[in-house]
Order: sequence, then structure tokens, then C-alpha cells
Amino acid sequence: MAGLAVLIGLGNWQMSRKAWKEGLLAQIETRVHAPPISLSEALRRWRDSGDVEYLHVRVNGRFLHARERHVFALDERLGPGFHIYTPLQTPEGQLILVNRGFVPTALKDPSARAAGEVDGPVTLTGLARRPSPRGAFTPASEPARNLFYWPDYQGMLASVPEAGREDLSAVPFFLDADAEPANTGGFPRGGVTRLTLPNRHLEYALTWYGLALTLIGVFAAFARTRLSAAHPP
Repeated sequence: MAGLAVLIGLGNWQMSRKAWKEGLLAQIETRVHAPPISLSEALRRWRDSGDVEYLHVRVNGRFLHARERHVFALDERLGPGFHIYTPLQTPEGQLILVNRGFVPTALKDPSARAAGEVDGPVTLTGLARRPSPRGAFTPASEPARNLFYWPDYQGMLASVPEAGREDLSAVPFFLDADAEPANTGGFPRGGVTRLTLPNRHLEYALTWYGLALTLIGVFAAFARTRLSAAHPP
């Protein structure tokens, strides 16, 4: 029965997806709580495999606050606002876009959160994040207004004025700043990385297996009816 084979195959596929998702969640848990590695080590891993997602990284440098980029975001408690992506210039001549964290709409203007605009050399830790493509229903970026609707790596980097990135080598991934130590004044509020991923694959697998059992029951009832009709008492 082709239908039965398809349903069982879909159930098995969901079980394999469940195992993959659980492995990914375990990897995230391990990386997030591991001691931070250097930016140079993270870049080496990028060159070797491209696998840097959620690596805990330490970086030194100086923020270019005048060139911060704003990505629209929603906070469960504070409502609409923005993630503040600020270019950080390292002593080695690199430029990395750091997601310093969330600010509510009322604090979008840097002058409203001047205490959090750290001047001078800083050392911070955060999680490496690969650039992601724009979603099918995500609005287009508006660089001229410094308004982005997803972490648009190319768009944000291109919109950083030349005066903020001449002779600098762009790091090919983002860094989501840790929640601690908190910024002076409380904003931007770091630690915004989503660390939970939906994992309903067991539920889906049981649904497919249940449909397979239902199909077996329907076929058994049909076969019994045909046999009874062929061999009446």
C-alpha cells in the first residue's frame, strides 16, 4: 500500500528531524555556557567550516556609536522597539557589527540613553550569529532611514559611512552581546539571543503514525467486508 508506506516514511522522517533538533539544542546549550573564545579563534573556525553559530566570543575594541544601525524588534514586556547594532573597531583593524541589545521606541535616539554610549576601549562577550536571509514576508530594509526589519548584514554594513570603516576588515558574522555586564543606564539591554527552538517533531511523528494505523484499520474493515460478501454464511 503506497499510502501506508508514505505515512510511515513521513513519521520516520519526523523522528530523524527530532534527533537532529535535539542535537542542535544540545550544541547550543554547550556553546552558550562555554568559556568565551577569542575573535581570532572564531574567525579561524569560520574559515575552516563556517560553523560559528552560538559560539561564545570575547572581543576588544572601540564602539563607533555614531554609526549604530537600528533593527525593528519586539520585547515581550516592553513592546516594540529596536535592536541596536553598533560597529566595533578592534585594535587589529577589524569591524564587527555588535547587537548591543534592545531599546524601547522611546529610547531609539542615542541622546535618550547617553549613559549607555560607552566611550573608549571596551571588552565584551557575546554569541556569534551567522547572517540570515530576508524572510518571504519581511519588509525591505530602509537604509536611508536607518531602519531594518531583520539583521540585514549586507545592508547594515553597506550603510555604515566610509568614515567609519576605511581600512577595516569586516567580520563576516554578528555578535549578540551578553546580558552581563549590563550597560550603564540599563539600555541597550543585552542578552537578546533566542536560545530555544521549536521542537514538535515527536508530535508530528505520532500524527503520521496514527494516520498509518487508521489506514490499516480502514483497510482491515474493508477486507473483512469483502470477505464476508464473497463467503456468505
